[in-house]
Amino acid sequence: MKNNRTFLDKLLDGAEVEWRTLDEISSIYGGLTGKNKSDFENGNVFYVPYKNIFNNIEVDFDNLELVNVSDDEKQYEIQYGDVLFTGSSETAEEAGMSSAVTTKINQKIYLNSFSFGLRFNDDIKILPEFSKFLFRTHSIRTEIAKSASGVTRFNISKARFKKIKIPIPPLSVQTEIVRILDALTALTSELTSELTSELILRQKQYEYYREKLLSFDSLERLNKGGVKKKLIDVSDIQWLPLNKIYKFQYGVGNKIPTIGGKYPVYGSNGIVGTHNEYNSENSPVIGHIGAYAGIVNWAEGKHFVTYNGIICKKINDNVNERYAYHLLLLQNFIDKANKASQPFISYDILNKCIVPIPSLEEQNRIVSILDKFETLTNSITEGLPLAIEQSQKRYEYYRELLLSFPKLDN
Repeated sequence: MKNNRTFLDKLLDGAEVEWRTLDEISSIYGGLTGKNKSDFENGNVFYVPYKNIFNNIEVDFDNLELVNVSDDEKQYEIQYGDVLFTGSSETAEEAGMSSAVTTKINQKIYLNSFSFGLRFNDDIKILPEFSKFLFRTHSIRTEIAKSASGVTRFNISKARFKKIKIPIPPLSVQTEIVRILDALTALTSELTSELTSELILRQKQYEYYREKLLSFDSLERLNKGGVKKKLIDVSDIQWLPLNKIYKFQYGVGNKIPTIGGKYPVYGSNGIVGTHNEYNSENSPVIGHIGAYAGIVNWAEGKHFVTYNGIICKKINDNVNERYAYHLLLLQNFIDKANKASQPFISYDILNKCIVPIPSLEEQNRIVSILDKFETLTNSITEGLPLAIEQSQKRYEYYRELLLSFPKLDN
């Protein structure tokens, strides 16, 4: 710690770091307004979607989406140097995720309806590449989380957000910090890529066999291709909409329980707490809204599902619960999520999916195979997530040290 602090001291070389509140040095603008679903189906200009901001410290301009904006509309355009923020999330800790605009723009690009932009005043010298790291530091993220409030969804209070203080070191210091952190980011990404190559291979194998085993077309081709013994009599397959297998219901309760208890609480992407009540048991949970909309998790035992998740209650006794779960994984709900605002999964998206239902005996056989693949994939990953997490923590450790500027006494 001492050596790293000495390095930062040498980097500053006696220069003072100014701390200013965001309302002193910037202005805030909102995302798209007055848009309906049809505007996102017939777009003529690009906008930055919610998940692009949530997932990236700098805007990924290869993953923009289209929206219809007429020439006479008054909508805010993003600019080079802006920092974009998500306006809400399932938890306060994930609200206000930032993404800096580090690419110079030569066309009109807008911002999604559930996010807002921060634009620094002309006299404020902050590199966009510096902003992308600064607003993801633990200290600044903690302050942003404090500006969020809510029950089911946590929304950023702009009034509180604007009172957050940030450090502004000299441009020469910003440049050197960006150089170091960019190098660390590249190294971390390379290590992560190497660590996950085996995981990706196993996951792809699992997905390949899952699709083959659950695909009527592939089974029929195998049966017609001279296989001595049919894998399955395709005439025995029923095709049913998912609402004949599950009763879907958005999670109950108007807030994430905080009192604790013995039952895990599931939100849009896994466990977010514990509770003394449950509203579902041994069933899938589908992410309902936000960055994790469409993700399917298996919830073992009794559990509680918040509004951010979708309860999947099986209502068909002729369908194996694990077979039905694998069918849900095959649907790729993430890509099917409505994207007119925040991504979300509607009952209509779920109910209109048609899936194959063979005999219970065949379902059990398929489940046995797929569960073994899933177990193998998970067992292979037990060491990998730890190694990846350690690599990420090393990066975050040095990022925090490089961006932990001393505050001057008021």
